[in-house]
Amino acid sequence: MKRQLHLNLFIHGRGHHEASWRHPDSSPLPLTDIRYYQDLAQRAEAALFDSIFLADQLALGGDVTQAPRTWLEPITVLAALAVATSRVGLIATASTTYTEPFNLARQFASIDHISNGRAAWNIVTSWLATAAENYGGAGQVAHADRYTRGDEFMAVVNELWDSWAADAVIDDRASGFYARGERIRPVNHRGDFYGVAGPLNMPRSPQGRPVLVQAGSSDTGRRFAARYADAVFTAHMAKATAQEFYADLKKLAADEGRAPAQVLILPGLSPMIGSTEAEAQRLTREVNELSDPVVGRKRLSGRFGGHDFSHLPLDRPLVPEDFPDPSSVEAARSRTEVILNLVRRDKPTLRQLLGYLAGARGHYVMAGTPEQVADLMQDWFTDGAADGFNIMPPVLPAQLDVFNAEVIPLLQRRGLFRTAYAGTTLREHYGLPWPASVFDDPTKTVGLRESVAGV
Repeated sequence: MKRQLHLNLFIHGRGHHEASWRHPDSSPLPLTDIRYYQDLAQRAEAALFDSIFLADQLALGGDVTQAPRTWLEPITVLAALAVATSRVGLIATASTTYTEPFNLARQFASIDHISNGRAAWNIVTSWLATAAENYGGAGQVAHADRYTRGDEFMAVVNELWDSWAADAVIDDRASGFYARGERIRPVNHRGDFYGVAGPLNMPRSPQGRPVLVQAGSSDTGRRFAARYADAVFTAHMAKATAQEFYADLKKLAADEGRAPAQVLILPGLSPMIGSTEAEAQRLTREVNELSDPVVGRKRLSGRFGGHDFSHLPLDRPLVPEDFPDPSSVEAARSRTEVILNLVRRDKPTLRQLLGYLAGARGHYVMAGTPEQVADLMQDWFTDGAADGFNIMPPVLPAQLDVFNAEVIPLLQRRGLFRTAYAGTTLREHYGLPWPASVFDDPTKTVGLRESVAGV
């Protein structure tokens, strides 16, 4: 089958531009109204998107007075979206740093059952210092330690999802047997961070396990993604860095013994689309004029672990020395590198940098016609920079509607995007194989530590 683009809709506030909530074309619904998210998911499904995605933050932002975000807890939202849609994949963010493997495995397996096989987990290791204060107050977990803990977390959840064979449930009313005890096993995990007996207290989910998504782009994050992720969200401000990331991650996946084609790489793309390039630029200026530099400074400070940028003038060209060394930052280190690369390349003023980051926080931002957007997507897709895109409309739902009506038909006519769903699960949309089970290998089922029947 000819390789085709994969498209994910990233739902964030009323759009990915930080001032989108003030724009007249953004939704009037409160960000706590589930109808807002259901409506966007249905629009994405009608346009044949592979999936929709919800980010998360475990603390209230310091810019809350001027910058509303997604407020509802994302796994809970997926349950409501699952019953409002039938095909589009459903991805939610959850942290390995501030949750327990059993809870998370159970929640995402439940979503996979409720949605009939459309659930995915965006794996994050939480970096916000303010989040640490909400979970015990012991201080921010170091970057390397977050990933060490995350590796063990992944081992536990994968064992839990694999603790039931696909045929364990027989539900035989006549015989009186609901399940085969020998086809359910404990996990008996004892590690440095977690002790989990298992098994999971629900049957194997429709996809075997949820699809796994990851977004870290630091060296440690790349290795983590290569080891576990089925899809990788990433941020690049230039095609060249996207190509470097793409080639490196595919190689790392191969080094892990995985098929590189089964690790999908989806850079973020936030297009402002107009009928002409001038119209798109006008729309961009319109929303930029609603931005507040104070909010921008606070957001930049958060990206650099709380570094104080208040002394920098707005209209002097920036230099790398204006920023702390990324290796000293215990926040999202990969995003700090993206910002510094932009500073080295373009030497923007602080005002210009804040304006660019207002659009999509370090992802690729463009303003142009539908043809220009489709051309860029095709170029990156065919030239080793992307397997698809994490679409981040600057204003929702208005710019999503333009993308669906104008860009997707162009991609379809070029043979780059589906004209109908071929399957019903997210794993099928992404072209991923079903995960192997320990119960599928007779050599591994002989002498299992204990079956549930014998516990």
